[in-house]
Amino acid sequence: MRNVEIAAKVQQVFEVREFQTETRSGKVGSFIVGDETGTIRVVLWGSQADKLSQLKENDIIKVQSAYVKENRGRKEVHLGDQGSLDINPEGESIGEVKKINSTRKSINELAENMQDVEVLGTVVQVYDIKFFDVCPECGKKTLPKEGSAICSQHGSVTSTSSYVFNAIIDDGTGNIRAAFFRKQVENLLKKSQDEIVEFRDSAEKFEQVKHDLLGKQIKIVGRVNKNMMFDRIELIAQLVFPDPDPEEEIKRLQSEKPAESSNQQGSVQESTDTGSVSSQPAPETEQSQTDNVQQSPVSESSEKPMFNIDKPDS
Repeated sequence: MRNVEIAAKVQQVFEVREFQTETRSGKVGSFIVGDETGTIRVVLWGSQADKLSQLKENDIIKVQSAYVKENRGRKEVHLGDQGSLDINPEGESIGEVKKINSTRKSINELAENMQDVEVLGTVVQVYDIKFFDVCPECGKKTLPKEGSAICSQHGSVTSTSSYVFNAIIDDGTGNIRAAFFRKQVENLLKKSQDEIVEFRDSAEKFEQVKHDLLGKQIKIVGRVNKNMMFDRIELIAQLVFPDPDPEEEIKRLQSEKPAESSNQQGSVQESTDTGSVSSQPAPETEQSQTDNVQQSPVSESSEKPMFNIDKPDS
């Protein structure tokens, strides 16, 4: 479907990613928008991706001359250089947005390319924040040159700091490395950008923050990527809830118990009728939309966890 026009309200904004394949290179970014009927991912290519830095939650946007593409079973709106993106256009209003639906998964059920998965787990290892300089206009990484910062798109700029934080999450069925980029780092740590940037020059100030995170139960909504270098899956946080509601979790458990009891009774009945042990089906693999270009969080083989929940403080 081409020449698509939509108006919606911004729900989440993700960072610009650079990519390079055998045939082309460029940059891509995306954000989630919604209206009264639901939500959808909008993918920006090339120079359109520069506009991500201007977007914030609850902005109203109008997209014109876009096209719809199905990606792993879900539709996405894609916008290239031929289309247009207007931010907070005059006369546009959006009602209450239908909430994003996520699916609760155990860590041992996670598989590559899963989208909108929700994991509840405990922080068992934490790492130092990794900082890098980006262009304030497009969010692209800058390179130092003769005392200044150079953006390949905008030339000499005064760069700003961006960051990624990694932690290991365990839910009793397994553990996984979770990556939190700028906004979600701020949400997880409950700190402003200025407060987090202070840790760049004073790493010792971050020690207490890391210590306080150990053993903390958090809820993450995100997507599952494959880290090809280390041959492992990782959870990329798109939303993080540092203080899950206990009452909500109790209600969830209570609602799941009848279903589990029914499944167990069905298995027992099948075993009685057939004289054989019934096997449980393998967990379903959720296939849904992902950016065509996948990026793994910053990770180095030399990186070591600064804290481990199994290791007592010295």
